[in-house]
Amino acid sequence: MKKGWIAAGLTCIVLMALQATPHGALRTYVCLTGHPVAAFTSPVTDDDPRNEESRGYVDSNDGTIYTLTEPPIERETQGRLESYFVRKVGPFYIAEHYGGG
Repeated sequence: MKKGWIAAGLTCIVLMALQATPHGALRTYVCLTGHPVAAFTSPVTDDDPRNEESRGYVDSNDGTIYTLTEPPIERETQGRLESYFVRKVGPFYIAEHYGGG
């Protein structure tokens, strides 16, 4: 029983550490959605054109749009999962898929 609590505590600490930066939150999200290789190998860049294009959404939700330069491909639709919206919630960052290319 004690080992279970220790494992759960360590998992929580690792996830909190990963959510402490925008890039870490993005990579964690991509990994947990089923694309672990792309999460750790694809470079992350700011998507400046999309940030300007969606300025109202970005400003109202206090976040930034990031792009994976080598995005994963969704299995069902074969779409490129390249743009992600990352926003700060308290001390942590939360990522969500924003759109394809």
